[in-house]
Amino acid sequence: MPFRFDNSYRRLPDRFHARVLPTPVADPRFVALNRPLATELGLDLAALEEHGAAILVGNRIPEGAEPIAMAYAGHQFGQFVPQLGDGRAILLGEVIDRAGRRRDIHLKGAGQTPFSRRGDGRAALGPALREYVISEAMHALGIPTTRSLAVVATGEPVYRDKALPGAVLTRVAASHVRVGTFQYFAARGDTEGLRELVAHVIDRLYPDAAGAATPALALLEAVVARQARLVAQWLHVGFIHGVMNTDNMAISGETIDYGPCAFMDEYDPATVFSSIDQRGRYAYGNQPAIAQWNLARFAETLLPLMDPSEDRAIERATAVLGSFAALFDQQWLEGMRRKLGLATAEDGDVALAQDLLEAMQASSADFTLTFRGLCGAARDPAADAALRKLFANPAACDAWLVRWRERLARDPLAAPERAARMRAVNPAFIPRNHRVEQALDAAVDRGDLAPFEELLEVVIRPFEDRPALARYSTPPQPEERVLQTFCGT
Repeated sequence: MPFRFDNSYRRLPDRFHARVLPTPVADPRFVALNRPLATELGLDLAALEEHGAAILVGNRIPEGAEPIAMAYAGHQFGQFVPQLGDGRAILLGEVIDRAGRRRDIHLKGAGQTPFSRRGDGRAALGPALREYVISEAMHALGIPTTRSLAVVATGEPVYRDKALPGAVLTRVAASHVRVGTFQYFAARGDTEGLRELVAHVIDRLYPDAAGAATPALALLEAVVARQARLVAQWLHVGFIHGVMNTDNMAISGETIDYGPCAFMDEYDPATVFSSIDQRGRYAYGNQPAIAQWNLARFAETLLPLMDPSEDRAIERATAVLGSFAALFDQQWLEGMRRKLGLATAEDGDVALAQDLLEAMQASSADFTLTFRGLCGAARDPAADAALRKLFANPAACDAWLVRWRERLARDPLAAPERAARMRAVNPAFIPRNHRVEQALDAAVDRGDLAPFEELLEVVIRPFEDRPALARYSTPPQPEERVLQTFCGT
C-alpha cells in the first residue's frame, strides 16, 4: 500500500526523537476506517482495507516509514515536567497528501517507547473510539483539529482498573510539534536545538515568517493569532478541552489530544468534566486565559532567538503576548455575531451576546439548542415558543428577544438569508456526552459498534436538520447525565 512518505522531522538531529518500532499485536482488525480521509491522503482504499490493519497497528512497517517517538516536555496543571515525550505513540512518518499538504501519520497505543515512564504504551478501545468520533465531529464543525484515520483492535487486553480491549488509533495532523517540544530544548539550554526547531516549524507551518527580520518573533505572532482563533471557536460550540497542558497545545493551531474533553449541555462558564481537573483550571470559561498562559511559556523558550539583550527580548515577546486578548475578543465577537445572525457591527453587540449567555446561565438553558432555536426565531417569531421552553425563566428570554429583534431591524439581511446563515454556524448536533458514553459502552462491553457508527454519521453532518435522528440533539435525562470524563492514558 503506497504511502508518499517524506519524513522531515526524522531528519532533525537524534536528540529530537528516539527511533523505535511499534510492538506487534496478536490479531489486528479494523474497528473504524475513515475512507474519505484515506482518499485525501492519496491511499488506495482497496489496498488499505486488505492490508491496512496490520500497518496501522504497527505489525508491518510500510516502505518509506521511519518510526520515531518525539521528545517533548510540558507544564501539566501548572507544574513543569522536563521530559515527557511520546510514551505510547509513534510517528510512523509524514505523507504528502493529494493537495500537496504534509501530514503526520501517528499511531497512538503502538507500544512502549523510551518515554513511556513505566507505562504499558498501549491504548484501550473506548478512548480510541472517543477521539475518533469527537475529532471528526470537530472537523465537521469547521474547527482546526487533528483527524482520525482508523481505529484498529489489537486482539489483546490492556489493564487499567480492569481488563479492557486494546486498540491503536491512527491520528493525522499537520504537525505534532507542541509548546512542550520547545520547552524540552529550552529546559536543557539547547539554543541550537531551538534554532533548528524554529526553522523546521516555519518551513512546515508558517513559511511567511521565514523572511521576517526576527523569524522567532514572527513565529510567536503567528502562533498567538492561530491559538486565539482556535479557542474562540471552541467557545462558540461549547467545547471544553479538559487538559490544556502545554504538551497538549499544538504549534499548528490544531485541537490535539481528546482525552477528557466534553461539550456543555446547560451553559455555565465554570463547567468542568475532567476527573483530573480537581480545581477547574481548565474550565470552559478559563480556556482563553490558559491559552495565553501557555503561549507565555512558548514565548519564554524563544527569548534567546529574539534579541541578544534579554530585556529587549522580553519586551518584544510581551508586546506580542499582549495582543492575544484583543485577537481573541475579536474572533469571539465575530463568531458570536454570526451565531446571532448579524452581518454588520455595532458597539452594543458584545453586551447583546453576553446578556444572552447570562440569561442562559441563570435559566440553565442548553447551549446548543438555544443557538439552534434562534435560527428558527430569526425566520419566524412563532418559533419563539419553542425557544422559551429552554429557559427556566422564560421572561428573561422574552426580554432579550425584544432587544435582539430591535438589533436585527438595523441589519440588512432578509429573514430567510439570515436564518440560513445562522443554521450554517449553529449546529443541530454535537457529540453529546451521554450519547458518546452510550456508544462507547456498547462497543467495549458488548462488541456492538452500531451505536458508535450511527453517532458518527450524525456528528459529521452537524448542521443538517434530521428529524429521524432528533434524539441525538436532545440533552440528557437526569439519569443519563455524564458528570466526569477520564483521560485515556
